[in-house]
Amino acid sequence: MERIEWGGWPNCVRLTSGAIDLIATTDVGPRVLFLGARGGRNLMGVNEEQLGQVGGDTWRIYGGHRLWHAPEAMPRSYAPDNFPVTAEAIDGGVRLSQEAEALTGIRKEIEITTGKKPGTFHLRHRLINTGQWAVECAPWALTVMAPGSEAFLPHVPYAPHPDALLPAGPLVLWPYTNMSDSRFTWGERLIRLRHDASATGALKLGMRNANGWAACRNGAWWFIKQYPFDPNATYPDFGSNVEMFSNPEILEIESLGPLTKLSPLGGFVVHDEVWTVAEEPADSKADSDEEVLGVVNIILSDEN
Repeated sequence: MERIEWGGWPNCVRLTSGAIDLIATTDVGPRVLFLGARGGRNLMGVNEEQLGQVGGDTWRIYGGHRLWHAPEAMPRSYAPDNFPVTAEAIDGGVRLSQEAEALTGIRKEIEITTGKKPGTFHLRHRLINTGQWAVECAPWALTVMAPGSEAFLPHVPYAPHPDALLPAGPLVLWPYTNMSDSRFTWGERLIRLRHDASATGALKLGMRNANGWAACRNGAWWFIKQYPFDPNATYPDFGSNVEMFSNPEILEIESLGPLTKLSPLGGFVVHDEVWTVAEEPADSKADSDEEVLGVVNIILSDEN
């Protein structure tokens, strides 16, 4: 763990896995704000006007990666994270911990460690109930990607009728989601959502996804987020364990853990993700659904 200045925040930490840097600030958060090759472009999207800001009681998006608790509600989900967090060195990385939210009594922690495979990071998200009453919620890990990115969610494997008689899983829509919007591509094996700064309005989509991954491409660089799936658990948002959101400013890929009742005075829930960052193989194409799946399989082929 290296302490550096980044983005106008003087107290940041940098972890390196192979040639890939991950930078989180301790001046606000917990927030991861940079992910990419050393000296290269940031694969995460950040709000340039909010870089370096601290304090105040208004929630700021900042960008990057954050931890929320679902289901989404105003003002509960939008508790400001504008204040310093504690950075504790742990084996292979760092634990970032905030003070409990005044409104909810929930304290957020993110542990980040480097993986065995270069370009990988393990993130453990923890929600801790410090209040006097039990709270039901789900951990919700949201990652803002850089402008111009395209996100991918895999379908379940195809099976013909009448061999498959039961549904494979829910596809969840929000009232502002226009399925005919050109930012969506509804493929045979993948659902794609493309960021478009010239577009109008927001889109959101949720799925119950047993595949356990979502991917994002920006130029030749790929970001893959892996997450656990429990077929016996109850997930928020009509059973969604992964979601995508976009508006003209941002594109997000989000994973969710099961709804959990946190007991008072210390009850907690944990949600894990594995991040992999890699360049597209030089001899690969990634246009069709099958080609995209091939690239993802190549990138994930070695142990994380």
